[in-house]
Amino acid sequence: MSSSDKKATPTFKASDIAKHNTRKDVWIIIHKKVYDVTDFLDEHPGGEEVILDNAGKDATSDFEDIGHSEDAQEMLEKYFIGTLEGAPPSAKPSVGEDADRSHLRSQQNSSSWGLLIPVAFAAALVAYKMYA
Repeated sequence: MSSSDKKATPTFKASDIAKHNTRKDVWIIIHKKVYDVTDFLDEHPGGEEVILDNAGKDATSDFEDIGHSEDAQEMLEKYFIGTLEGAPPSAKPSVGEDADRSHLRSQQNSSSWGLLIPVAFAAALVAYKMYA
């Protein structure tokens, strides 16, 4: 394949990525790679809120802190759209950012699986201890 046949990987500035921060248009940065994960929100095993909290931002720290499996890291490549040009944006939210992002939480699914699972587990554990 000649070099003219190869497509150049698109690059995006942090300010451009920051615009993709709604439930219907979610881009994140992980290790200076840009991913459009809009179609993955409903499939994410950890729930969509963790992704929406990082929408338009660098999610590297949160992604690594969870300790995603090798399969998860490979799955991520399906959503790769380009690379970050320049330095990643600060991961620290600025003053007032939580208020600016409150619309994301209101757009989320009303079911709270993230809360239901630990509560159900605790109830099962209590029942087991009482009847065992």
